[in-house]
Amino acid sequence: VQLQASGGGLVQAGGSLRVSCAASGRSFNRYVMGWFRQAQEKEREFVAAISRSSGATEYADSVKGRFTISRDNAKNTVYLQMNSVKPEDTAVYYCAAGRSPTIATMTFWGQGTQVTVSS
Repeated sequence: VQLQASGGGLVQAGGSLRVSCAASGRSFNRYVMGWFRQAQEKEREFVAAISRSSGATEYADSVKGRFTISRDNAKNTVYLQMNSVKPEDTAVYYCAAGRSPTIATMTFWGQGTQVTVSS
């Protein structure tokens, strides 16, 4: 599976942004999909994940209530809707696919898309 993230950019604090991740291949719906982020000089961290059938989602405490992950298996795409963004959300956002939503167990990674939140 190859993953291509897009939709990043510059947004003001309190605003909204949606990032997308398109997957190639025919096995998209076999994988748990997740979003991770890495801020400058910090370690990569988990943001959100969604199950194969969209029946279950999981969020980091720092984004709960503000971010929403979704997927469209017909379009092989996963989305991250970011609302009420904060400067601390500034990071490179990576999408990933795998068996379970941890950095160690995600098998495939996209190239990342930069999200910058201005105060």
